[in-house]
Amino acid sequence: MRDVYIAGMGQTRIGELWDRSLKDLAVEAALKALAEAQATTADCLIVGNMLSGELASQENLGVFVADSAGLTPVEAVKVESACSSGGAAFREGYLRVASGAAESALVVGVEKMSDLLPDAVSSGLALAADGDSENLHGATFVALNALIMRRYMHENGYKHEDFSGFAINAHRNAASNEDAMFPRAVTAKDYAKSCMVASPINLLDSSAISDGAAAVLLSARPKPGVRPIRVTGSGAATDTIAVAARKDPLWLSAAEASARRAFAQAGLKPEDVDLFELHDAFCIMAALSLEAGGFAPRGKGVRLAMEGEIGPTGKVPIATRGGLKARGHPVGATGVLQIVDAAVQLRGGAGASQVPGARVAMTQNIGGSGSSVYTHILAAGD
Repeated sequence: MRDVYIAGMGQTRIGELWDRSLKDLAVEAALKALAEAQATTADCLIVGNMLSGELASQENLGVFVADSAGLTPVEAVKVESACSSGGAAFREGYLRVASGAAESALVVGVEKMSDLLPDAVSSGLALAADGDSENLHGATFVALNALIMRRYMHENGYKHEDFSGFAINAHRNAASNEDAMFPRAVTAKDYAKSCMVASPINLLDSSAISDGAAAVLLSARPKPGVRPIRVTGSGAATDTIAVAARKDPLWLSAAEASARRAFAQAGLKPEDVDLFELHDAFCIMAALSLEAGGFAPRGKGVRLAMEGEIGPTGKVPIATRGGLKARGHPVGATGVLQIVDAAVQLRGGAGASQVPGARVAMTQNIGGSGSSVYTHILAAGD
């Protein structure tokens, strides 16, 4: 396997983008990444997306984006892995370049979610759960995460307000991200007063339905003139799709396995990581990801937020550009947005939320309620 570098990257603004189509978003991000790399095409195009057929009435998405961006006859394919579709697409592009099958790969993550009513979007998202044992009984993703959060609180003795630090940190970091959906600070009082969605999960525990896209151009050669960003580790793993079927519903075994594989490839340990772009679709997932990734003991992930150790100067900086919670969670784009956020940090361009001296970043993109997980480690060169 040979070295793989991020040669270019780009993204759209994240939000309820009523005037933008799925095509508009994907093309904008793709062309930005190519322009930054001073390239006009790539050997292949990998598009990460979950719901284009369900919400945008468009499949054959690889060709659709290639045609719309003027990239034909490039090889193009869509990759779907629920909310981890972006991470899956990035890994596919990485493996093609690392193996020598391609010299470059353009990876685009995109989702258009706001054009339909919330009930339709929720029904689409629920397709990533177990259709027989969860969907059939009306269990939405927020309901499943609420059950997990309630059990976590019960077993570890936490109160709901103990999770507020995750939301506060994400929104504070998003305030300096001009592309974020919610670039504004929130307080512990805001968190406590936020309306309940599915007890104990409230509105500020939850990421929002949003539109957006991100893209990276992967290359076997670093881009001249800028700090090189190399992909040093890539790991993937799965768990049961139904939460109730797991040996331990409070442990993200797929996150643990994918992180272990990425660390082994990179030759690193959790203590070597300067920032962690985790999948904070709900605050409980942030806590569980910190534990499964090796950054906190079991049942202690919340302590990092309570003790102020997840900010840019903390022990484990997370959601450094807003995360899913405040930057936004256009599901198919999220895994690629995490890569872009990490690369911006490693290049020292994150402004007020910059992690001082950042050299190693980890991203983790979760599909379903922990059923498919993609972990990547990026390192900055000199």
